[in-house]
Amino acid sequence: MFCGVDEAGRGPVMGPLVVAAVFVDDDESLKKIGVKDSKKLSPASRERMYDMIINVADHRVIILSAEEIDSEREHHSLNEIELRMFAEAVSGTDVSRVYADCPDVNISSFSSSLSLMLTGTKVTAEHKADDTYPVVSAASIIAKVTRDRRIEEIAKEFGRDIGSGYPSDPVTAEFIAKWIKENGNPPPHTRRSWETVRKMMTLHKNKKITDW
Repeated sequence: MFCGVDEAGRGPVMGPLVVAAVFVDDDESLKKIGVKDSKKLSPASRERMYDMIINVADHRVIILSAEEIDSEREHHSLNEIELRMFAEAVSGTDVSRVYADCPDVNISSFSSSLSLMLTGTKVTAEHKADDTYPVVSAASIIAKVTRDRRIEEIAKEFGRDIGSGYPSDPVTAEFIAKWIKENGNPPPHTRRSWETVRKMMTLHKNKKITDW
């Protein structure tokens, strides 16, 4: 058995970071589904393939909330956090090889570290592995759909559209800025350790001072 591992939500300022692993004996069933990098699929296609993937392959999902990310970043880099999540997604399973979409610029360092954490398991980590290996494509779909569903839940919690959660999304940026203006703090499910939020908080505090 081998597996593919990928993440969704590394860069967003809102919502969780999700790592998914998909386990198969061979990837023929995944090829028949037509899996590909989740970013190249429409939301409807991702949802459809998600259901098909979980019917033909085992999977595991690791989710880290925005609050947990902030806590972890007090002691670890984002790359270190993801490395541990990748290892957790695979640990305890009987896999001979792991294919991973490497989130680190330094592929060699990430591969070596993951190999050490998964004793006896061969690791192949590459950039854009979700374009190369169907099992990684499948993992990217599971991770992306899981995160998208969580963003929808968060939006319902607030009772309004919060956008994609990415700092470049004007809907997300406007929502956070307005919340800070009205409440003095970032909204729940926001990564306060992100530079985008820190700048918004600094701007808000400066405005408060000038109000006097």
